[in-house]
Amino acid sequence: MANDLNKGRRQFLIGSTCTLGAVGMVGVATPFVASWQPSRKSRAAGSPIQVDISKLEFGQQITVEWQGQPIWIVKRTPKNIADLSAHGDQLVDPLSSKHQQPSYAQNEYRSIKPEIAVLVGICTHLGCSPTYRPDGMSDDFSESWSGGFVCPCHGSRFDLAGRAYKHYPAQANLLVPPYFFKKETIVEIGVSKEEVAS
Repeated sequence: MANDLNKGRRQFLIGSTCTLGAVGMVGVATPFVASWQPSRKSRAAGSPIQVDISKLEFGQQITVEWQGQPIWIVKRTPKNIADLSAHGDQLVDPLSSKHQQPSYAQNEYRSIKPEIAVLVGICTHLGCSPTYRPDGMSDDFSESWSGGFVCPCHGSRFDLAGRAYKHYPAQANLLVPPYFFKKETIVEIGVSKEEVAS
């Protein structure tokens, strides 16, 4: 009878120990497995962002961040828009046909609306961030310069549509991120209208 009692106690202790061990393993494994998931901040960084451009004035540029990259939104003046068609022969790829771009960026404006440019603010040469130079001719530019972006690292130049000028280090246009107009003055960056519709 004592043997039966010890056997029952032994089985109870083994069962309890195994159960506690299994619970402990789940407790240890849960944070370990959870650490494989991207953080909330990382997930948010890749999510589309909405930008209100209602206060953006002609000739003005704003910079927002999406996926760790600077995104420029520029409101071009009517003169800026007219100037875009005047210097196509000086550009590497005037219609953005050589490099992967959204279909709505394969025009001389490289945008959905001619007056609003949405560009990734990173030089396609070596990854510096160009400076916004919207003004036309100045002391350090030729007469043909009608405004755009200039890379401070190696001097690459882009027009106000982000198209690269010939004879400078960058030989590809600035990238256009996926975006669409959610409302007249709300730009959603990170997703195209086609992706939202599907």
